[in-house]
Formats: sequence, C-alpha cells, structure tokens
Amino acid sequence: MPPHSARTLSLLPIFALLLLLLSHPTSAIKFNLPAYRYPPAKCIWNAAHPNALVIVTANVGPGQDQRVDIEIIDSSPQKNVYLHKKGIKGETRLAVTAHSEGEVGVCFRNYLDHDVPSQEAKKRSRVIDLDVDIGADAVDYNAIANQESLSGLETEMRKLEGIIKEVVDELQYLKTREERFQTTNLSTNIRVQNFAWFSILALVLLGMWQIFHLRAFFKRKWLID
Repeated sequence: MPPHSARTLSLLPIFALLLLLLSHPTSAIKFNLPAYRYPPAKCIWNAAHPNALVIVTANVGPGQDQRVDIEIIDSSPQKNVYLHKKGIKGETRLAVTAHSEGEVGVCFRNYLDHDVPSQEAKKRSRVIDLDVDIGADAVDYNAIANQESLSGLETEMRKLEGIIKEVVDELQYLKTREERFQTTNLSTNIRVQNFAWFSILALVLLGMWQIFHLRAFFKRKWLID
C-alpha cells in the first residue's frame, strides 16, 4: 500500500471524530419535578435548525395523585407549539420537526390532585429522565440499514453523511448570522455618523444664533455700534 494511502486511512478516524464533536450532541438530563395544584412549566431548551428532526424520549417515574403533562415549543417570535400531551406515564417517545431557527423547548408540568391535603403537597414529586436527540442523532440508522439492506460500512458512511450535512448547515447558519451582524453593524455606524453630523450642525447653528442674539443685545444696550 502506498504511504499516502496509509496516511489517508489513518486520518479517517480523526476526521470522523472531529465531525462527531461538531455535530449536535444528545441532551440527556434527569431531575425531580415537584407537584403543584397550579404548577409552573419546567422547560429544557436545545438549539435546532429549521427542518431538523427532534426526538424526545421522556421516562416519567411513578407518582401517586399526580399528572405530568408535556409540551414541545420553540423560541421563535411565533412561539410555535408542536404538540401537547397530558398524563404521560412511563416511557414516552415523541418526534417533531423544527420549523424555525432557534431553540426547541421540552416543557413539563406536574399537576397535584385537589384531593391531596396541602401539608402533603410538598412531599409529592416525580422523577423525569429526559433524552433529546436532534438532527443526525435522531435518525434510526439501524432501521434504515435493515430496510435498505446496508452493510456495516455503508451504515457508518450514511451516519457520516448526515453529520457532514449538519456541519455544512451549521457553517451556513454561522455565515448567515455573520452577514446579518455585519449589516446591523454597518447600519448602526451610519446612524451614529448621521447623529454626529446632526449634533455638529446643531451646535454650529446654536452658536451662530447666540452670537447674533448677543450682538443685538449689546446694540440695544449701546455697548457696541
């Protein structure tokens, strides 16, 4: 095998590792969700690009006289609500597609039954085990491999293809955001420059008015001709 081919093969694992590091990580979190009669929402937020697949897996622990509701929303100005499900129990798996650039939030509310005495309310809570997969991490490549009869190498290449697409989309997003920032910066500079010129012109006009006003005043007082 030629030396350059050996070096290329040795660099492939490093390249794949870099792509994995640049891709969207899987978000996993475990927490206690206290129960209230009128509970506030506890939201877990993750960044997502438009048309990105988002898989939410919520494992709700047991809890007597409690009802856990889940809602998936985003941080766009439209405040899109992707789904709302009441009374989830055990493991619940949900899939949505992000509509806009920003963050997708998975929100939980733990409702306490009205029959529970108030002194018992503080003791009630449920354990939530949440996994959020976004983009290439949310794709079930094993199912695709079984459906399309792909080999192990072909499956790994398909994974790398998805990760590369995510990296390209991320770079395109960063480029678009940089262009937007440059446009905003240029517009701000123009406004500041215009305001500076307006301030200078206003000061000059005010100075001239004061000179003419003082001259007229001194003439009335016969201090100058």
